[in-house]
Amino acid sequence: MTVAGTYEITTKTPLGDQNGTLTIAVNGDTFSGTVANPLMGSMAITGGTVTGNRLAWKMDMKVPMPMSLDCEATVDGDVLEGQIRTAAFGAMAIKGTRVG
Repeated sequence: MTVAGTYEITTKTPLGDQNGTLTIAVNGDTFSGTVANPLMGSMAITGGTVTGNRLAWKMDMKVPMPMSLDCEATVDGDVLEGQIRTAAFGAMAIKGTRVG
């Protein structure tokens, strides 16, 4: 099963749960896409890699404060689970369900 698709996600952050949409477009062992939510706007995925059902990527957050995000997740069926690591706040859990 491919990991490509659209996921409704929730990230556990110091500002509370942040809901958003993660889109993933796979091209071989790499992927591109975006994460969008009302607070942070849209962030482009960079350096996306796919190894089986495991994903790793980076994002540069601008709002509410600039920081680099290192992300990893595993897709099991239609469920995505992983973490987003930041220098300032440590690791934050991310979980989502494929909706498209």
